[in-house]
Amino acid sequence: MERRMFKSGKILMACAALLFAAYSQAGVPSAQAAQLKRVPTEKVCMINNEFMSKKLIPVEVDGKTYYGCCQACYSMLKNDAKARRAVDPVSGKQVDKATAVIGSLPNGKVFYFENESSFTSYQKAHGS
Repeated sequence: MERRMFKSGKILMACAALLFAAYSQAGVPSAQAAQLKRVPTEKVCMINNEFMSKKLIPVEVDGKTYYGCCQACYSMLKNDAKARRAVDPVSGKQVDKATAVIGSLPNGKVFYFENESSFTSYQKAHGS
C-alpha cells in the first residue's frame, strides 16, 4: 500500500511538472495572466508582439493597418503575410493582427484574440 502511494505521488509530481512546463512555454506566468488588459492596436509592435507606450509606424496592407516599431518591422509586415497573423490562445484559430482584439500582460507581451468573447474567456480562465 505504502509503495503504491509513493508511485502515485511520483506520477502526480510528474504530471504537475509537465503542466507547469507547458504553461511556462506558453509564456504566461500565472501572476501576470490574471492582469491581461485590452490595449490599442496602434501601440502594439506586431513583429515583436509587445505593447509600447507610444503610437507606432502604421503599415497599410490590403486596406488593413498593422503597426511596427522600426523600419525592419515595417518591412516584415509589408512583405510577409505570416507576420500579419497570430493564433488565438482560446480558440486556436488564426487571426489577422489588424482586426484582432489585443490583450497585454504587465511585461508588455501581447496576445491576439479573434473577438471580444474569446478575450473575455481568456481573462475569466486566468482570473482577470
